[in-house]
Amino acid sequence: MSATPAKRVRDPRLDVFRGLTMFIIFVAHVPENGWNDWIPARFGFSSGSELFVFCSGAASAIAFGSIFVRRGWWLGTARILHRMWQVYWAHLGLLFVLAALAAGADRLWPGQDWFEDQFGYFIEAPARAMLGVVTLTWQPDYLDILPMYIVVLALIPVMMGLRRVHPLAPFALSAALYLAVKVLGINLPGDPEADTGWFFNPFAWQLVFFSGFALMSGWVRTPPLGDRRLMAAAILFLIACVPLSFWGFTDNVPALQALREQLIGPDEKQNLAFLRWVHFIVLLYVVLSVIEPYRDRLATGIGAVLVAVGQQSLATFLASLVFARIAWVALDLIGHGALATALVNLAAFAGIVAVARLVAWIKSAPWAAPVRGPAAMAPASVPVPAAPAEPAPTRNNAPTSRVRAV
Repeated sequence: MSATPAKRVRDPRLDVFRGLTMFIIFVAHVPENGWNDWIPARFGFSSGSELFVFCSGAASAIAFGSIFVRRGWWLGTARILHRMWQVYWAHLGLLFVLAALAAGADRLWPGQDWFEDQFGYFIEAPARAMLGVVTLTWQPDYLDILPMYIVVLALIPVMMGLRRVHPLAPFALSAALYLAVKVLGINLPGDPEADTGWFFNPFAWQLVFFSGFALMSGWVRTPPLGDRRLMAAAILFLIACVPLSFWGFTDNVPALQALREQLIGPDEKQNLAFLRWVHFIVLLYVVLSVIEPYRDRLATGIGAVLVAVGQQSLATFLASLVFARIAWVALDLIGHGALATALVNLAAFAGIVAVARLVAWIKSAPWAAPVRGPAAMAPASVPVPAAPAEPAPTRNNAPTSRVRAV
């Protein structure tokens, strides 16, 4: 009789990073949010997008990769299709919720054009817009990362199949897709107004996703954390990237902005400039090396909050974008002063944490837990006493007296 395999211990680093990403995503999705000037993307080429996609790849290796190994390719593929189905409907639901919020805000406070700013295509060509939404060929601003996630999920069965052919085959396909973007300009049709393709080109961004997937699957051998020479080179590289990324430099020294554009190109985010990927990998190595001595204590204090948010990543991602829309309206109404910005951001942070706690509580199915204490002793239901039997009639058929049950 085979022993039951031990449950894999969850890596707190992954949940901490995913939780941190949800807060960064919220800040970055609020137009004219003053806090957006201080997110990590302002100090290097990479941004929270790379962190989100990398962590999604790592989490997918844990959640889905093991199914391919233990249960076979077909069941693994079925699980991927199920997840793609979930994410697809989450995307559609999110889009229509945000559209409804924008339309409601325009109705309550006319003249702001919140709906037209993000969903103007619905007004210009409603039939084509609806078709574009369902087919993912139109993605309004700030609603383009989940479609990319759906496509890279679809590549997992392909990668797992290639892994059986040769250990290097998945890396070859990932590199080929990335080169095809750079050389042939491949993309999926999107943004019919500008005809620019998907903002997050999935054939480019799969490089980040499968970097996380391969790392968590054990397909690559990582360098030792904290190596002095590697750390020195990595830190020097990161420092050199700051003048090319921080607005305090690029806004005042046009030559630095020109050099940045020359190095990473105008489509740096859409088609994932290679230096963005390099910067992210180098930054990841440094951060992992720094936190390694504190790995066992990451899930305490503020880390516990990040872990809670990271463990419910899809729900908190959706919540962060909904709160971003509400914050967008709120700041436009009350102004973008420092105090107002801080209050709105902190209120949204609290909302994201509350959503994470609520979803975790619901997933725990508290209604299915056994009842303990005095309540456990109470009967499930109190039987209704039966009415007393009708006494037999007397010989002279005179009725007998009886008490009526109340």
